[in-house]
Amino acid sequence: MAQAKLKTQRIELVPLSDEHLEHEVELDADPKVMRLLGDGRPRSREEVEKDHRERLAVAERAPGLGFWAGFVDGEFVGLWALEPPHRPDQGPVEGQAEIGYRIMRRHWRQGLASEGAGELLRYAFEDLGLNRVFGETMAVNTGSRATMAALGMRHVRTFHLEWDEPIPGSEHGEVEYAITREEWLAQRSKRS
Repeated sequence: MAQAKLKTQRIELVPLSDEHLEHEVELDADPKVMRLLGDGRPRSREEVEKDHRERLAVAERAPGLGFWAGFVDGEFVGLWALEPPHRPDQGPVEGQAEIGYRIMRRHWRQGLASEGAGELLRYAFEDLGLNRVFGETMAVNTGSRATMAALGMRHVRTFHLEWDEPIPGSEHGEVEYAITREEWLAQRSKRS
């Protein structure tokens, strides 16, 4: 199954392609966007080009999964992802995916991260038939944690990863939030 184009009330989520590279360069060059991701620093064009190729490869090796560029009224607002687990501590690859999102700073606090991620949860459970979706972020990333909680995801664990160059806040560890298909369906039926 190929990645689908997805649509919410405001956002069009388009499978990531080479035409979106310049948007990724702009997004990942913003120090405030990147301060709680990876090593906490903005990315050079060369680094983003490498990351772009790796992002595209997800869709090639994991049918239906991958990265999406999000647009509101034709304007790029951010990047969303559903990826297979890639570390042994994340559990089995079969039946689950990791959700992620990164929003342009000018679009923060407009509910776009949760709106797009909510559509990815629907897609994961209804269209792909996944059993579980999880997300990870730094424990100090209160914005991302609030987004996951708003989606009905629950805190599963706090854990510590080894970093070559720890960034401020990494001493508090990482957190994992998750939701199962059954939990998502139960929440959906309550809203109906």
